[in-house]
Amino acid sequence: MNPVVHFEMSYEDKQRMADFYTKAFGWKTNMLGPEMGNYVTAETTETDENRMVKTPGAINGGFYQAQPERKGVSVVIAVNDIQEAMKNVIAAGGTITGGSQGPDKVDDIPGVGLYVGMIDTEGNNVALLQPHKM
Repeated sequence: MNPVVHFEMSYEDKQRMADFYTKAFGWKTNMLGPEMGNYVTAETTETDENRMVKTPGAINGGFYQAQPERKGVSVVIAVNDIQEAMKNVIAAGGTITGGSQGPDKVDDIPGVGLYVGMIDTEGNNVALLQPHKM
């Protein structure tokens, strides 16, 4: 099986969003710069020295700048082989939306892994991640 390992949500105002989740739930946020798409990581549970969650079943996440075509909540599914998973998504009726460089482009997130967006058969935004250590 390929587990859900990360969540993503959009933001309109990143400082307002960070303040909300910190105050409401005690999450730790880290605002990345324009070189990382102004992404904001969210630590919802304690991690070890390799940034892996210590509590089985818990996940961390992140926030991205809302865009007209991409707003809301999505999950990230870990896969062993991103190219194979992309083929499986298409064969099952889904669509690969790609990474930050465009359709069918896979992003290589430094220190994390290979990442690509997709849309399932129900119109949900989902992402695939092949962690570097897999």
